[in-house]
Amino acid sequence: MNNSTAAAPSAAFTESHVEADGFNIRYLEAGNGAPLVYIHGASGVRMSRAHDILSESYRVVAIEVPGFGLSAANERSKNMDDLASSLRAAVAAIGIDEYNLMGMSFGGKVVLTMGLQDPEKIKALVLLAPAAIRLSDAPPPAGSPADMKAALHAHPDQHPDLPKYPAGVLEKQHALVGRVMGPPRDEAFETALGGLQIPVLACFGTEDKVMPPEVADIYAELLPNCHLMMISDAAHAVDADRPEAVASAAADFLERHK
Repeated sequence: MNNSTAAAPSAAFTESHVEADGFNIRYLEAGNGAPLVYIHGASGVRMSRAHDILSESYRVVAIEVPGFGLSAANERSKNMDDLASSLRAAVAAIGIDEYNLMGMSFGGKVVLTMGLQDPEKIKALVLLAPAAIRLSDAPPPAGSPADMKAALHAHPDQHPDLPKYPAGVLEKQHALVGRVMGPPRDEAFETALGGLQIPVLACFGTEDKVMPPEVADIYAELLPNCHLMMISDAAHAVDADRPEAVASAAADFLERHK
């Protein structure tokens, strides 16, 4: 699998690497304007039409979490704080100071942790089907590409098959996620969220079977500056199922919270 297969970005996105916190970190970038840093979910970097649309107005930088894709196994990040610190170092090494953050599923907890660590530099957060708070300790979706597609999309037949990863890649990624993710309901983390003043937009697909949409109310209760958006006819891969709706909601939110 080459890097383009791993990420499936549009032609507008260019690939680079940066050294940060002892890791060689891959990232994809497109567009100009205010920086919008994107952290992917547990299956790895997966770009969608929503990223393309947002890159028309923002400098979209999608960072691959160290230990994902073709990078070496990440055995150094012992918890979510470690991982978030490494990613903040990557953002700084890329040359970005103040920025907006978007996180998908697993990446939702990553970006919330980054926000807790450095609230002065992060202007707004966009969460896509975030897995930071979970109703059960179920593992990330797994199985064949067809199984994964069925789990992630409201209309699987409308999407291409997910790429087959080389042997060991998904296992390596899931081991890292399992180590750093923490319990479904983390009391200390949820208490900390109560003090997070960064504006947050949390988007959930109404047909999500991985992260049931009823969890949205918990985010609204915990986060003092949280705005909920329920995206109809979308499952867990909400940005792929409804890219225009997600991009429009995110752009409108970020414009109002410059």
